[in-house]
Amino acid sequence: MLKSFLILFITLITVNQTKAADYAYFGFEPEIITNYVAVKKKMGYVRLTVELMIEDSSNFEAVEHHSPLLRDAIINIIGQQPEAKIKSINGRHEIQKLCEEQVKSLLTKETGQPLIKKLLFTQWLDN
Repeated sequence: MLKSFLILFITLITVNQTKAADYAYFGFEPEIITNYVAVKKKMGYVRLTVELMIEDSSNFEAVEHHSPLLRDAIINIIGQQPEAKIKSINGRHEIQKLCEEQVKSLLTKETGQPLIKKLLFTQWLDN
């Protein structure tokens, strides 16, 4: 009985031990600086740092290879946003989600997989 219990216990531990997450982070260099149309047709700008959380570190080179395409998509999304969204916390979260969805979509078209788990804005300065 004790032997069966130990075997079951060891089996459960082995099954429950999953491979540790193998994440990597890709940061766009240099920082992204882009304009948006502010109220009264003035131009405002946003300076931000973007990090991509890559699900498997072996995909780092593929993400790096496609980084110009991804950077362009992020800049286009931000440039189309109204000033109110740029300057609000909730608006920034919406923009971050739009950028993440677009990056995943582009990577899926290019590589067959989204490759990233999350897109993060680690710094955001607007004027």
